[in-house]
Amino acid sequence: MDEISSNKQVKLTFSDIDLTKQLFGEHNGNLQRIAEAIGITIHARGSTVIIQGDSIATNLAKNILNQLYGLLKEKLPVYPSDIDYAVRALCSDDNIKLKDIFLDKVFISSKKRFITPKNRAQKEYIDAIRKYDMVFGIGPAGTGKTYLAMAMAMAVSALSKKQINRIILTRPAVEAGETLGFLPGDLAEKVDPYLRPLYDALHDMMRFERVSNLIHQGIIEVAPLAFMRGRTLNDAFIILDEAQNTTSEQMKMFLTRIGFNSKTVITGDITQTDLPVNKPSGLIETKNILQGIDGIKFVFFSKTDVVRHKLVQKIINAYEELEASKKNIDS
Repeated sequence: MDEISSNKQVKLTFSDIDLTKQLFGEHNGNLQRIAEAIGITIHARGSTVIIQGDSIATNLAKNILNQLYGLLKEKLPVYPSDIDYAVRALCSDDNIKLKDIFLDKVFISSKKRFITPKNRAQKEYIDAIRKYDMVFGIGPAGTGKTYLAMAMAMAVSALSKKQINRIILTRPAVEAGETLGFLPGDLAEKVDPYLRPLYDALHDMMRFERVSNLIHQGIIEVAPLAFMRGRTLNDAFIILDEAQNTTSEQMKMFLTRIGFNSKTVITGDITQTDLPVNKPSGLIETKNILQGIDGIKFVFFSKTDVVRHKLVQKIINAYEELEASKKNIDS
């Protein structure tokens, strides 16, 4: 591609017409998405774009477009949401190579369906799960902690290769508290609502019939945390979700269940603890005492790593501002 630049203007010409159309998006929608995100103007003429704005922003836009074009050349489709992830990633660090992130494929089915990380934190998380036997993913809602852990369980388990025998998904049913016995139905029906997010992630990755069959065979187990007591979990990929709602005793119980040839991922958001005021979070405690132990890896996500609807990040910002104002008033 040819490039001509000045202080306030950058012109880029892309050589592949078909890839250029994909890069620009329908009615140049991708270009406008980038322009609005970083406060510049972008005009397209054929396979050329003219970027206007301050020098920092125009260089950022040039970097974004060049790297997205590189992804397209690698036959990786670029969706509007990927534009948002690319803008966020390169705004935080213009040395990031999107290829290193987006081209890392986690295969989750025999049909070669795959999931890719969308930012540097997700890439670090996936690499940590590959390398370590125990990984903690800590950060706000919407950063992909549970979803990616589930994807890695599918990939690492390689059920057809029998690298591990089962996948165990668990979370505390802390919201039920003392009222669990008053809910209608048997025990399974009472705790099912608290496990539903895990089922949702499973069904997003596999057909309903396949999930049901694997659960029936015992290859996938979805159970409340209390059901882990007294067990030794060998040859398994274990995910503890919503770990911020474990007590210190529950977390110790869970972590000491891990057996031979097992891999464990613990996820949680320490800003959304539902435990009683007098009950400290087991996840916060582990963060303070287990970092630095060989074989355990902590990966921390921030609000900039949110990969849900863009409103989720704005909501997180609003609540952070509210908490900050409360602290100022109290002080």
